[in-house]
Amino acid sequence: MREQPPSTDRAPACPGPDPHPHRPTRFVVPQGAVDTHAHVIGAPPAHPLVSGRSYTPPPATPESYLAMLDATGMSHGVLVQVSVHGTDNSLMVETLTANRDRLRGIAVIPLGLPDRELAALKAAGVVGLRLNVLYGGGVGFDQLDQYAALAREMGWHLQFLVDAKDLPDLSPRLGKLPVPFVVDHWGHFPTSRGIADPGFQALVSLVRDGAWVKLSGAYRNSVEGPPYADTVPFARLLHEAAPERCVWGSDWPHVAHWQHMMNVGDLLDLLADWVPDPVARARVLTDNAHRLYGFGPRA
Repeated sequence: MREQPPSTDRAPACPGPDPHPHRPTRFVVPQGAVDTHAHVIGAPPAHPLVSGRSYTPPPATPESYLAMLDATGMSHGVLVQVSVHGTDNSLMVETLTANRDRLRGIAVIPLGLPDRELAALKAAGVVGLRLNVLYGGGVGFDQLDQYAALAREMGWHLQFLVDAKDLPDLSPRLGKLPVPFVVDHWGHFPTSRGIADPGFQALVSLVRDGAWVKLSGAYRNSVEGPPYADTVPFARLLHEAAPERCVWGSDWPHVAHWQHMMNVGDLLDLLADWVPDPVARARVLTDNAHRLYGFGPRA
């Protein structure tokens, strides 16, 4: 796993995604499949980038994201507020509003928003709040309890972008949260640390005890590179811990990544190794995500 560069106003530019996404070749994407992790990114001046960001991405338009879903056979998507836009959720909210049946959102907000703004987020399709301690522009864990109380009031869940090495210390607090929570990219955990690592074992325990986890970000966690075979035993252990609380995400458009640019279809193919059983894999892509993000039962 690469270490991201330090946060700076001269944040390095990162490339855009593969412009030709394709379907997986190893299985048929089931009807109702959900991509639970993606970002839309605008361009200044309409959509300013925060000065404390860790990277500078090219625009990733709503149209391009929807085209990726179509090309890969995904029925639904979940947009996560990207760190480079800070707490300005406007582009994400505009995209959700225009695609109410197809998309849901995870917002990044300051505490103290007026009730009418919170209600507008919920009406647009926001179903959770993200706390991010890895990339500049995010909201950290200092006010975790207050965000948890707000999420409970709104009927939302929490989503964490955190390094698994911090989970042994965080686990007691997370285990007491009054709302469901999701760990992004299985904790940005480099496979070189090994399955016995205390951080990974803490993640497995949290998932077994009730946490959700995104089976995503293979290219962030792998130390071998494509086809990311070194991630397989880790993903399988997480799925075994709670097959009903695992979801899959593309992480499109793969920001803060400067090496081989993977195709979403190839990342979907990797899911065939992570969850070999086709029935269980279909649940990861459909039923689990429908339940967590409120898409309703799959037909």
